[in-house]
Amino acid sequence: MDSFRTELLPEEQPAEPKKNPVLNFLWEIVQTVVMAMILYFLVDMMIGRVQVENISMEPTLQPGERLIVNKLAYRLGSIKRGDVIVFHYPRNPNSDYIKRVIGLPGETVRIADGTVYINNEPLQEDYIAAPATYFGEWTVPEGQVFVLGDNRNQSFDSHSWGFVPKEMIVGKAILIYWPPSAIRVLNQTPLVNAAGQP
Repeated sequence: MDSFRTELLPEEQPAEPKKNPVLNFLWEIVQTVVMAMILYFLVDMMIGRVQVENISMEPTLQPGERLIVNKLAYRLGSIKRGDVIVFHYPRNPNSDYIKRVIGLPGETVRIADGTVYINNEPLQEDYIAAPATYFGEWTVPEGQVFVLGDNRNQSFDSHSWGFVPKEMIVGKAILIYWPPSAIRVLNQTPLVNAAGQP
């Protein structure tokens, strides 16, 4: 009976072609660069970095401080009163502003005698530089928010130009990372009014 082999014996294995070490090295570099770019773009989609440019959010934020912004905050959750947000300025979307959310859709914001009222209930605000010296009343449309700077009398915000559409919000400021002496998490300030509404 004849016997047949289906595989080569070790001494009969064909020699593998020699690999070019330079090409292998270049291929490794290309793979590393591609992976780094993918990682960078994924992180950039989720996290933003901004620098505070003016005094409108003092004393909470100081000019020159740099912040981490969570761009997914409002895709995964809802906007809350007290959130510090970064958004495209509605009258010039090429400019980004940073302010605090005060009024939510459907609410009436009134400012009188230095106090902010939401639906006629006063907000307790211990983070502002000084009470507002201006007055007015605004009803927040659906799909928009009313924002103010913490430095009320030195801030160009919703009391001057109106509301911020939700689609223009870049994200929620979550962390100051520069300078090192100022590093801290920006917790949402719980703004409650007399009725205990969020």
